[in-house]
Amino acid sequence: KLLAAMSRLEIMAKMVVFVGLPVYLYCLTFVAATPWSPRAAKQFQPSQLPGLYPPQSFDPQQPVVSADKCAVDDVDRVPCGEPGVDGAQCGVINCCFDGQQCYYGKTVTVQCTIDGQFVLVAARDTTLPRLSLDSISLWGGSDAPCSAVDYTTNFAIYQFPVTACGTRAMELGDSVVYENKMSSAYEVGLGPFGAITRDSHYELYFQCRYSNTAIAALAVQLFSSAPLPVAASGPLRVELRLGNGRCVTKGCMQEQAAYTSYYGDADYPVTKVLREPVYVEVRMLGRTDPNIALVLGHCWATSSPDPYSLPQWDLLVDGCPYQDDRYLTTPIPVDGSSGLQFPSHYKRFVLKMFTFVDPASMAPLHERVFIHCSTSVCQPSAADPCEPRCTRQRRDVAAAAVVRQPHVLAVVSSGEVLYVMP
Repeated sequence: KLLAAMSRLEIMAKMVVFVGLPVYLYCLTFVAATPWSPRAAKQFQPSQLPGLYPPQSFDPQQPVVSADKCAVDDVDRVPCGEPGVDGAQCGVINCCFDGQQCYYGKTVTVQCTIDGQFVLVAARDTTLPRLSLDSISLWGGSDAPCSAVDYTTNFAIYQFPVTACGTRAMELGDSVVYENKMSSAYEVGLGPFGAITRDSHYELYFQCRYSNTAIAALAVQLFSSAPLPVAASGPLRVELRLGNGRCVTKGCMQEQAAYTSYYGDADYPVTKVLREPVYVEVRMLGRTDPNIALVLGHCWATSSPDPYSLPQWDLLVDGCPYQDDRYLTTPIPVDGSSGLQFPSHYKRFVLKMFTFVDPASMAPLHERVFIHCSTSVCQPSAADPCEPRCTRQRRDVAAAAVVRQPHVLAVVSSGEVLYVMP
């Protein structure tokens, strides 16, 4: 089916060149695209494209093909280039070559054809979590001719004229440049004090540039910058730290191995991709009384080290997972099998990494995340075992809160955790 689709599109015979990802996107003023023809590149006049800035230089970087990008299973490969294309030619159009076959890699590849067509091939493995291929849209939307012309399990293939799908045209020196933007949709969770997402959000500006002598493709992915690390600590002898241990033996349980080692001060900011587990531990320091227990009341996340700043996202409420989160925070039991001298002095839980969302525009903010917990010291008794009962009724929660009011409370915070693109 796929080979028939590619033949139907006549992509391979018309493909000319791809240029890799540069760091900067030049700022220009755009107008709606005019009908395309190969001669139009020399016929455009400034009066046809009002408000343009003076032409600027164009010096994109050369494409780089990584081993990870090309690690595509044989059954999932989408052919790229004309039949019989060699390795050098395959590299020029930014595809992968295994010595026999030229194929698309695990990224978003943009190509331009001689007859004025965009060709865009998007891989699910472009992001972590994997990109939702059916959520992709262009400036002109996601309906035909802007919808995918074919799908496989792991790739979506687009082909449309450079004048369609909301494409904008501009004059740059002696060339005419056509630009569009690909973006993916994502699910947003709304809480009382903030909004978050754990879905990958991918944005890519891409261009086809036509002149009398050459055709070039350009793609620029949007990245976020990393703020300087900031850490916060609680006023009492309570510490919140993040586990970074890994399973190294067969049969190992990651939930246990994660707490065999921890990020140190020099490791912050810690970087995570969306939905990657974040292993949290809160512990009492300097206490040797085995008859007391650490209790977590409310755990939440903010985008600044100030635990009372907004936005906020709840993780634990009264020691129990916040129920309005699609990806529930998971408490990790700490008992005698943990090997700790005082297991009741420790609390552990794991959450899935997320990023905050602007409540007005619903755009992911790509901001840093800080984790905070309110803690108390409790002495277990028959009336109060110092453990949350997450299925109990509201009146039981209120009663437990009254019992624990005399105990000293403290808020403890993590260092900075950054959401990063994979």
